[in-house]
Amino acid sequence: MDQQELQKRFAVLTTAHVADACIRAGVPVRCAPPAVRPVVPGGRLAGRVSPARHAGSVDIFLEAFEEAQPGDVLVVDNGGRTDEACVGDLVVLEARAAGLAGVVIWGLHRDTADILAIGLPVFSTGATPTGPQRLDVRPEDAVGSATVGEWTVGREDLVLADDDGVLFVPADRAEDLFALAETIRDTERRQAERIRSGDSLRSQVRFDTYLAARRQTPSLTFREHLRAVGGAIEE
Repeated sequence: MDQQELQKRFAVLTTAHVADACIRAGVPVRCAPPAVRPVVPGGRLAGRVSPARHAGSVDIFLEAFEEAQPGDVLVVDNGGRTDEACVGDLVVLEARAAGLAGVVIWGLHRDTADILAIGLPVFSTGATPTGPQRLDVRPEDAVGSATVGEWTVGREDLVLADDDGVLFVPADRAEDLFALAETIRDTERRQAERIRSGDSLRSQVRFDTYLAARRQTPSLTFREHLRAVGGAIEE
């Protein structure tokens, strides 16, 4: 899936749809920790991961930009640190100038007012005024991979982000996952419209049938029942 197609299809999906598609497809659901939130309200991202492991200097980011392609997303690994901001307005401006779609930071940012004015989507764990007061040894694989929470990602991954958070998916599974996500989205939209029209969700998913069947088979799960009746509210 090329960048144009990725942007077009994600524009009418959410990270929740794609996360549910991962569950249905047996693909690990790799979410950034919930603390990683959009700095720019309503920010959305979809692009290939351009990883960078921060060591105290912006040169890591400049190196990542040298290797990045238009539409990529800078994914910054600062170990979730809370004692320093590792990205400010100049890095965000440079990311935009390099054609990147946005920035995801496992750590803090600063220069919030300037970042808001720039308008490029940025996701981080929050803000603090101070920049790094250290200069560590450049990590091996500094622009080859990045760790965000419990997940390590690289250029073989896509990053998707919206108001629900940040999700990483394998690029080579994107087509299958998006197709599933679109099916889930359409099912949920039909369910929502029926609720608005007076047909309760309990009725739609035959909840009384599930309760009766569970009395006969206590091991029966609601997800198994939903699959049988075509529901999508949990997958």
